[in-house]
Amino acid sequence: MPVSDTAVRAKTGRTWAQWCAVLDRAKAQTMSHREVVALLHERFGVGSWWQQMVTVGYERARGRRAVNQTAQGFSTSVSRTIAAPAARARRAWTEAKLRDAWLPGQRFTVRSAAAAKSLRLTWPDGTTVEVRITPRAASKCVVEVTHTGLAGAAAVRGAKSYWGGRLDALRASLEG
Repeated sequence: MPVSDTAVRAKTGRTWAQWCAVLDRAKAQTMSHREVVALLHERFGVGSWWQQMVTVGYERARGRRAVNQTAQGFSTSVSRTIAAPAARARRAWTEAKLRDAWLPGQRFTVRSAAAAKSLRLTWPDGTTVEVRITPRAASKCVVEVTHTGLAGAAAVRGAKSYWGGRLDALRASLEG
């Protein structure tokens, strides 16, 4: 389960086993993800974050969703804390010369960019890469890469390894 039994009970009043039994009785195994979320909201008054958490936990328990699976395929996230200002980390993504130092030869399409904090990219294979850059101090930031639309567990492992290595290279490039 994505969250401990103790935590889900503390926040929703039921354990995972109790939620699975309640949702089975409500025939949730025949519902879409959105329908289960709506059921949790309307019938049980579960808050929005917990609606998603209970639904995903139920789907996993019933074999309807694998770890790292989303509605858009599989996804993974990797992050690194970097001793560099957020603006400098962003330029390392947006300026080709700086990017080639740590992400050589990669070409992608920038779909959207929010000033200084995020980028949404289309990777060459058609998957989506979202980059979030969060300042932690004047000269420190966290760079998080979330890669979605992956084909399965093997692609998740590959992307996690790839992005871990690339973010280590980004850190070395910016801190060196």
